[in-house]
Amino acid sequence: MVTEQRWDDTPPSEEKYERTFSFPGELRNVTGARLAAEEFLRALARDAPPGAHEYWDDILLVVTELAANAIQYAPGPFDLRLRRTFDGVHVTMRDTSTTKPEPRPFHPRSGGGGIGWHLVHTLCDQVSVVVHERGKDIHAFLPW
Repeated sequence: MVTEQRWDDTPPSEEKYERTFSFPGELRNVTGARLAAEEFLRALARDAPPGAHEYWDDILLVVTELAANAIQYAPGPFDLRLRRTFDGVHVTMRDTSTTKPEPRPFHPRSGGGGIGWHLVHTLCDQVSVVVHERGKDIHAFLPW
């Protein structure tokens, strides 16, 4: 395979924008994860603005839901990885639980939750869960 020589050492945008953030797993880390995602998106938007304004908000909402679920259902620390892809943003949430998330019935009058996993699937182009010996990785792909 022949690769084209680049004039400088600047990697393509898909490789340039990748960040990983680690959190101890406290309730306030949900806000921390959202702020970290916002920092990542701000840097990304300087060179590659989103195709639609709602893409920014959708990514922040998915990060918030995944972080809240990590706090609620997986004791201990979690990691958030954000990476620019060819046509979007890849969000990976790594937590300490080996249990795959399952949709729960949503009852808005009882206030018992159950909407987060549905929101994640609705907003994302693709969602997958990979379980490993120390927990799981949730991969969410969103448009940008």
